Amino acid sequence: MKHRRFLSLRPAVVVTHPDFKELEPFVWSLPQSFREEQGRLIYKKRNELREFTWQGHTCIVKSFHTPNLFNRLVYGFFRKSKARRSYEYSLLLLSKGIGSPAPVAYYTERFLGLLFGRSYYVSLRSQLPHTYWDIVAHRLSPDEEELYLRAIARTTARLHEAGMLHLDYSQGNILLGMGTDGEPRVEIIDLNRIRFHEVSIEEGCRNYADRLPTTIPQRRIVAEEYARVRGAEAEQCFELLTQAYDAKQ
Repeated sequence: MKHRRFLSLRPAVVVTHPDFKELEPFVWSLPQSFREEQGRLIYKKRNELREFTWQGHTCIVKSFHTPNLFNRLVYGFFRKSKARRSYEYSLLLLSKGIGSPAPVAYYTERFLGLLFGRSYYVSLRSQLPHTYWDIVAHRLSPDEEELYLRAIARTTARLHEAGMLHLDYSQGNILLGMGTDGEPRVEIIDLNRIRFHEVSIEEGCRNYADRLPTTIPQRRIVAEEYARVRGAEAEQCFELLTQAYDAKQ
């Protein structure tokens, strides 16, 4: 559901998922909520991340910083906002059977209808308790580590098979947990930087190795599962991953 509101010098657009129509007033209130520092602060640097509860829904809201003047013109006329991309890419992942926290809405505003201003992306809070970092820090049992590594490798392979390359595929952006059926679940977040093209096995392995550390035994698990999904040879994937990790040293 897309709605426009023209207030003062900052016309705004809100798009709310049909499943969350009741949250639209909350989405419209986001600029004020952030100005007043409402909600629970999760992260604040260039962008800001806060948790809110509204009508029984617990939401994570990412407020994207206002870009420089040149990019305000670019986003105003030529490019989709990061908030809009986050919303649309999350819907796309879910349509491909790839996990992501449920997208709720996005909010964008422009100054004088021309210069891009702030934008906000809203999703439900994930119920998955772990991130890839818990694997790196060895906070899980060996059996759990293997289960999650295989699930991550499958998810990564499906992402690449669908022609999507996540350019910020990092430890904090991969959420992990067990489903009610006892199977491991993976959700991908921070989706505004995805490149769409045919992803080769080589590029896919480099993408995995870029920010996701592994031990050699873990690398063999990842290579085996990634190769199985993509119809490649496990040894080839292991060598490609190893080359990518070595190139970072």
